[in-house]
Amino acid sequence: MNTGAAGSLLASLDWVSRDLRPILARALDGHEVSVEDGIALARAEGRDFHALTLVADEMRRRQAGEVVTYVVNRNVNFTNVCIKHCTFCAFSRDHREEEGYFLPVAEVVRRAREASELGATEVCIQAGLPPKLDGRYYIDLTRAITAAVPALHIHAFSPEEVLYGSIRSGLPIREYLAELKAAGLGTLPGTSAEILDQAIRDVIARGRITVEQWVDVITTAHALGIRTTSTIMYGHVETPAHWIHHMALLRAIQKDTGGFTEFVPLSLIHSEAPMWAKGLVPGVRPGATGIEVVKMHALARLMLGPTFRNIQSSWVKEGPKLAQLLLSAGANDLGGTLINESISTSAGAQYGQLVGPAELHRLIRDAGRVPAQRDTLYGLLHTYNDGEDPESPLDKIEDAEARFGSYRRLIASGEFRFTRG
Repeated sequence: MNTGAAGSLLASLDWVSRDLRPILARALDGHEVSVEDGIALARAEGRDFHALTLVADEMRRRQAGEVVTYVVNRNVNFTNVCIKHCTFCAFSRDHREEEGYFLPVAEVVRRAREASELGATEVCIQAGLPPKLDGRYYIDLTRAITAAVPALHIHAFSPEEVLYGSIRSGLPIREYLAELKAAGLGTLPGTSAEILDQAIRDVIARGRITVEQWVDVITTAHALGIRTTSTIMYGHVETPAHWIHHMALLRAIQKDTGGFTEFVPLSLIHSEAPMWAKGLVPGVRPGATGIEVVKMHALARLMLGPTFRNIQSSWVKEGPKLAQLLLSAGANDLGGTLINESISTSAGAQYGQLVGPAELHRLIRDAGRVPAQRDTLYGLLHTYNDGEDPESPLDKIEDAEARFGSYRRLIASGEFRFTRG
């Protein structure tokens, strides 16, 4: 029998279908949502869908409270040259193409220092996999940033990049990660995950890091005390059942290591993605629908919330308005200010340059929640009460593209042109 808030909420949802009602009741009572129940919830439509979001919002309230967090950070994609040919990626260029670029270490350091001077606490670094890369490049880059801006948290290098560095250097994954940590690496992005199902990966990105390799890099990082984020990319050829199995795998890892800081659903930006634009993948969808985006975040809260706590909504992928709505469907974090973002932008995303703290505060408060600046590990740096607003130099920048540059300008300029080797 349900009591308190759970019982009251469930009583008000007496119109929920007979199949889903007991699943939502068990979730409200604190029971783990099984894979079978998760797949059933993923099929929710109409009023059942609304019930799913209401329960997810209640679980968010219990697990994360009313505070919505964000991090002041800068994204640096130091090269778009890549040996891989993933069909979802519109960012990468072959080393023979004129639009290939590669930022020198000094330029990456300059951007990191500038970000710190503007109040950023984190620099996020990810890029393509250029041919003939020195295997110790990631380690040397990390060391250079640490030396120049020691207080800045370095959140860098996807599992795919770690694997590439390991292969190029001849060092085992564990030793390579240990050297990155010694050089100053703080945390690892849990990207290059897409869908953690090998059959799907072989369709959308043959030759990409395998599920087994991804798990190996992530769990090895956790064992070394390097925490990571986790992600999913959806809206292409996968099914909701793949979402649930993906989350179940992440949940199992989290129970074992406790190393994930957050879960970030990333819907496919399809318009310029080769799988869609060039018809490379039969049956690919034009990204996730709005219902799918909301459903994904609600399911994530119910599947992962008890072990993850932090579910992020991406304003880069969804736009600020939908990202704000997701705060009522299970999400409790709006990500970062970014300053620069090239990967989603190149695929056709309309957002990605910069959303300053003041605008994030407006979105959060308009959703009836309390804004707070966090660090990369979700330590709260400042919670802003009513009438209190941030004083960030980022909010005074009128033309972010003119100040910081953009992907469009970067690939058109010859300043950092990749030199063919």
